[in-house]
Amino acid sequence: MAHLATAPGARRRRARERLRVLGFLSPWLIGFTVFFGYPLIATVYFSFTRYNQIQPPSFVGLRNWRYVFTQMPLFGPALWNTLWLVVVMVALRVVFGLGTGLLVTKVKTGAGFFRTAFYLPYLAPPVAATVAFVFLLNPGTGPVNDALTALGVPAPDWFNDPAWAKPSLVLLSLWGIGDLMVIFLAALLDVPKERYEAAQLDGAGPVATFRYVTWPAITPVVMFAVVTGVVQTMQYYTQALVAGKLASGVSAGPGTPVQPGYPDHSTLTVTQLVYSLGFQHFNTGAACVLSLVLFAIAMAAASLLMRGRAGLLGAEDRP
Repeated sequence: MAHLATAPGARRRRARERLRVLGFLSPWLIGFTVFFGYPLIATVYFSFTRYNQIQPPSFVGLRNWRYVFTQMPLFGPALWNTLWLVVVMVALRVVFGLGTGLLVTKVKTGAGFFRTAFYLPYLAPPVAATVAFVFLLNPGTGPVNDALTALGVPAPDWFNDPAWAKPSLVLLSLWGIGDLMVIFLAALLDVPKERYEAAQLDGAGPVATFRYVTWPAITPVVMFAVVTGVVQTMQYYTQALVAGKLASGVSAGPGTPVQPGYPDHSTLTVTQLVYSLGFQHFNTGAACVLSLVLFAIAMAAASLLMRGRAGLLGAEDRP
């Protein structure tokens, strides 16, 4: 009888507890619904419609999907360029960021100056940094090619050569490596000094110390850098568009359509196609299809990396 008498009170307490939890979660739930859930559902819906952002959408079934996968000539080059940048740019940024962080930790005098010097380029606005980089690498007037010619080294055409355009974008990303340098520097400084002292007493060299002491301690940070780098590079847009426009010599005012991907579509990315289709040609349905494809690839890559940890985490760090 006592149990039956207290049951309604226990249910009311559980209900109040659920309401309290929902109250604390409500800011996140509202933000998730407004800024992620609703846009994702709307994107899926518009991908099956003909919609020019002026007239009401009309259902067309799989027509947009067939157009993207079978009739759009630039989808293949754009997807290849995006995946190439993801693999090469993310890998090199992680390597260079970690190397820069290791270098700064070894500096005994002026460490603050070097940290500032390596971090400052990251603070430059993307458009301004790209403009400066394109002028530095200009084949005719850029100081980089002048220096290479003076040294007797063949000077590339950089952003004007399809074979060098994407590597030039990678060099631009490595110039602004300060964000990863700061993250890796914090992780490296957080490694307990006792481990280094124990490794030194055991006679471990620099390579063995990095492999068995430093690397196991910083692998979660490396995983974070890889996953976030993949997601960010999947959305690569501004630098590639600005570099291609400047290198092509096009002088266009505000609102003038610019064909992305110069030279020969070598810098064309999927996000540039999304913008071109959706806001220049008003083909919102096909743009939504490309957005969903990009979202699916990014989610698959992130899930694969997080599932297997890409071999980065040791057995003791895995759940």
